[in-house]
Amino acid sequence: MEDSILIRTQKLIDELKATCAAYGLGNDGNEYKVITQVFQYKYLNDKFMKYAIEHDLPEGMSRYDGILAMEGDEFEDLGYSLPANVARFKKDQLIPSLHNRQNEPGFDKLFDDTLTAIAAQNAEIFSVRTSEHTSILMFEPLSVFITDASKRADFCRAIINKLSQFSFEDAFEQGYDFYSSIYEYLIQDYNTDSGGKYAEYFTPHSVGRVMAQILVDGHPKSVTCYDPSAGSGTLLMCLADRIGPQCCTIFSQDISQKSSGLLRLNLILNGLAASLKNVVQGNTLKEPGFSEKTGGLKKFDYIVSNPPFKLDFSEYRDMLDSKERKHIFFAGVPNVPNKKKESMAIYLCFLQHVIASLSAKGKAAIVVPSGFLTASLRSDKIAYAIREELVKQKWLRGVVSMPSNIFAATGTSVSVLFIDKAGGDSREGAILIDASQLGTKEKDNNNKQYTRLSREEEERIIATFEKHEAVDSFAVVPSYDEMKGKGYSFSAGQYFDVKIEHIDITPEEFKQKMSAFMAEFNELSAQSAKLDEEIKKQMGGLWYE
Repeated sequence: MEDSILIRTQKLIDELKATCAAYGLGNDGNEYKVITQVFQYKYLNDKFMKYAIEHDLPEGMSRYDGILAMEGDEFEDLGYSLPANVARFKKDQLIPSLHNRQNEPGFDKLFDDTLTAIAAQNAEIFSVRTSEHTSILMFEPLSVFITDASKRADFCRAIINKLSQFSFEDAFEQGYDFYSSIYEYLIQDYNTDSGGKYAEYFTPHSVGRVMAQILVDGHPKSVTCYDPSAGSGTLLMCLADRIGPQCCTIFSQDISQKSSGLLRLNLILNGLAASLKNVVQGNTLKEPGFSEKTGGLKKFDYIVSNPPFKLDFSEYRDMLDSKERKHIFFAGVPNVPNKKKESMAIYLCFLQHVIASLSAKGKAAIVVPSGFLTASLRSDKIAYAIREELVKQKWLRGVVSMPSNIFAATGTSVSVLFIDKAGGDSREGAILIDASQLGTKEKDNNNKQYTRLSREEEERIIATFEKHEAVDSFAVVPSYDEMKGKGYSFSAGQYFDVKIEHIDITPEEFKQKMSAFMAEFNELSAQSAKLDEEIKKQMGGLWYE
């Protein structure tokens, strides 16, 4: 059943994209809005119809017919009986109703008005907000993205016809693996690097799974999970799946409008609509969206993050470096360079924000460039100071250095830093894992090379981390004192034992080896002299020593 609904859902996505292309929206900057919002409309419509009538219907009667047959009071009472994560619809807002009215004049306006009305009546639960507390509704008029006004009605008819040929009814019992596959398939053309700016590039599920499995011990209940650079939400969804959607509340912030819209859909698909009120679009560092009533940043139980590594934030750099924010940016804020402002190491600010946002027993996993692990006091005093603090406080639980090109969109080598404020007093050291040699080289849809970790390799990393034991040439467990002695280095390679192979040989065997080496050296010298002569001839005897 799962394979069937997976294939049919992917086919619907392909058909919606083909419709957009046929009306000039292919590769258009607004295509993702049409695709994601139409898909969301279809999903919520089918979920409403399923939960509105859960009893068996007479043979030959559709759910839509059953809803139409409901008397006024019976239909109105649905608003009180439906689960909170099921959007509310009026009868004339359902897809079959629009399908039946598609030949009416001005169908494009009817289509757009329907979407905006649904968004307005579900604003309390299904809206996200900006850092200035402005609500962003889940739907907007879509036909306006077709520049030729005479084609808008036809475009909306084509969309509603595609939606009418498919039902999500078989999908609602599926789990995270199904929805993560569908979501990734849906946004694969839209969730791109965008020049390396704010966390819009896709975080591989393998990295998300490793982070979530290591981060969460046991079966926590009623915990808060936060991502200050959420992107489309991959890391949060992996974390919520590990904990259980009913046992956690999601909080997120990202500056990108696109990312906030994609994250909303991700939360809806994964049964986390109740957390939509905690999705904030805005500048996390400049205008953090979550604070305690008593002041200061809100504290969270779990934090995951894959922040942008480098970005020009010179415009508000001095604001971050103020006395009022010293409790957050304790190690400092990168200076504005004379050249290449876009290379400012903004991830160091996000890392400090994560540390400041952790509760007294909180745990975090954050992706950092691997250069952070060994930066010296002279080359990067902020990175050094952060590592020093994590060691002194005994908050560093461990580090996993990932294979190169684990992210298709960037060639930067990355590592995952695991921070744990709980149990620090009893912890004497951290585990450092060098997983850089794992993985298989593959290419994505854009022909960019990346490294894919197998499930077995993921499990090897997770099991090694949890055992907290050294593994030859793979993992080492230095004490915090050892780390201090090595300049607070978090690189596993700097703690591996240097192995020198010792072979006993006789004097005669040594003489034979030396003779062979000298013969090879003399042969190479002769070849070099011959090559010099040939070059001299080609240059007409002109030769400079």
